[in-house]
Amino acid sequence: MWKTVVGTTLAGAGMYAARRFYRNWGTTKDECETPLPGDELVGRPAVQTTEGVWIDAPADAVWPWLVQMGQDRGGLYSYEGLENLFGMRVRNADCIHPDWQQLAVGDVIRLVPRGWMGLRDGLALPVAEVVAGQSIVLRVDPAVLPWGLPLDAVWSFHVLPRWEDRCRLLVRSRVRMRAPGSALGAELTGPVVSLMTRGMLLGIKRRAEAAARR
Repeated sequence: MWKTVVGTTLAGAGMYAARRFYRNWGTTKDECETPLPGDELVGRPAVQTTEGVWIDAPADAVWPWLVQMGQDRGGLYSYEGLENLFGMRVRNADCIHPDWQQLAVGDVIRLVPRGWMGLRDGLALPVAEVVAGQSIVLRVDPAVLPWGLPLDAVWSFHVLPRWEDRCRLLVRSRVRMRAPGSALGAELTGPVVSLMTRGMLLGIKRRAEAAARR
């Protein structure tokens, strides 16, 4: 019994330490607490994370990279080799494609291809809100999630101008649980999601800064 208690305690402590390391990477306390478009769609979330990066390029030079996101469009800008190792068939764009510069409420951003891991329709998140040049809000609806995952969430992207030649790029997720034990699942997957989000932020930063230099 004592071994079980000690093991559980150590596992909990390890999870807590890992959470403090990966959650809210690259952001200040004020940024984490500032309301952002899309927050209102999930009130009182069980889990909220806000991650960010400085980009040495104007906000209007970053926005086109966000608009063309998607597995079947400009990619997700994260770790392409790792994504494709899991069969996501992503090809991250290194330039802006005019054909992918339209995004409206009701459109979807595809995360994985159709047929991925036996999912006929894959996984695509609907666009719930677009503030031109500023924010894109994706809705994570339990009705479209695979394997009956009981998550109600938003995943949102925000470009915040800072002077004429710099900006902040923030990514926020707010998750509300709809079943007992789902909070544990969110905590266990948190480090992986954070790793890929960090890769996305750095990927967009690298591309936008390179384009601005050119």
